[in-house]
Amino acid sequence: MSRIMYLIGSSVKNSSMLFNWQHIDWPHYQFDISIISKEALLFSEILGEMSGIVSTMDSIEKQNTLIRLLISEAITTSAIEGEVLSRVDVMSSIRNNLGLNTVAEPVKDKRAKRIGALMTKVREEFELDLTEKHIKDWHAVLFESTNLNSIGEYRNSTETMKVVSGTYGKDIVHYEAPPSTKVHKEMNQFIKWYNQFEVRNDIHLAIIKTAISHLYFESIHPFEDGNGRIGRVLAEKCLSQSLGRQVLLSLSSVIEKDKNSYYAALKEGQRSLEINNWLKYFANILIESQKDAVNVVQFSLKKTKFFDVYKDKLNERQIKVVLKMFDAGIEGFEGGMTAKKYISITKSSKATATRDLQVLTKIGVLIPKGGGRNIHYELVI
Repeated sequence: MSRIMYLIGSSVKNSSMLFNWQHIDWPHYQFDISIISKEALLFSEILGEMSGIVSTMDSIEKQNTLIRLLISEAITTSAIEGEVLSRVDVMSSIRNNLGLNTVAEPVKDKRAKRIGALMTKVREEFELDLTEKHIKDWHAVLFESTNLNSIGEYRNSTETMKVVSGTYGKDIVHYEAPPSTKVHKEMNQFIKWYNQFEVRNDIHLAIIKTAISHLYFESIHPFEDGNGRIGRVLAEKCLSQSLGRQVLLSLSSVIEKDKNSYYAALKEGQRSLEINNWLKYFANILIESQKDAVNVVQFSLKKTKFFDVYKDKLNERQIKVVLKMFDAGIEGFEGGMTAKKYISITKSSKATATRDLQVLTKIGVLIPKGGGRNIHYELVI
């Protein structure tokens, strides 16, 4: 896995080792605009499918779907950076920031609190032109009350920032960012480019702008920490803003499934101004993200239909447990439901838990897996 290091030393001068920002034509990216024609068509079709499904949902279903996708994005964008967050804490943070709780739910993990706040803030601002203040505010939200030296400010170290991997002493340099003395100018140039790149609801151009926005921002690497997470929310803002509506997807969920491919594509994209391969890669990431979002929406509809059928057949304990299992999302309740977990959730006796699970199995709500001490139950949906 790559890591960030500050190293003392000058910029790379070997012409064969130039990074994109060291090329004389930087930041004028070169690409064939038709390179993603097939991907743009497919993305458009999936986007249309999503719109059709969402149009059949009521406001509560739409809200629950949004929350589920925001939770997924918050958890996986943190996982890419090596942070494991509690789903319950992230959910509480997002619900608090969306204003859905009359009394704010407690959030034990401050990292979950911060990433939940960032997810909702960026989403609320998707229509606004990009400004330096927006980007610095995002960083301040993400690192509020941490020990980071420059919260809400661009990096200012005189040492070189490099993305490296390997053991210490045998480091492999994947990327070297522009020196901190150039960051402010580079970011001003980036923001100007972003706001002048007109898309006007053209899906083809929306994908291209979103792909370049992420690559461009990550290449500047303006902050001491948090560039990946901010770069990914920036990409989601860019796509929604470009299409003129909030797009439901979790970009990080797809990236996290194959981080090595992401880092390899990013590394190649940062070595040259010719970015056809990067555009193809990122377009396919957006397609997979939208497919995943469609699955989440369909899952939400199945949940609604499920309770239409079973709501009058379940007692309060069973409803509480089934809701807990649904909250785990498409991935399913980790390890399945067991009698021990049932007791913990409902505060019931072992006999009651066993009886309730048998009833849920009999009426077709749960299906048993394994046997003996290893028996557990999964939802039938």
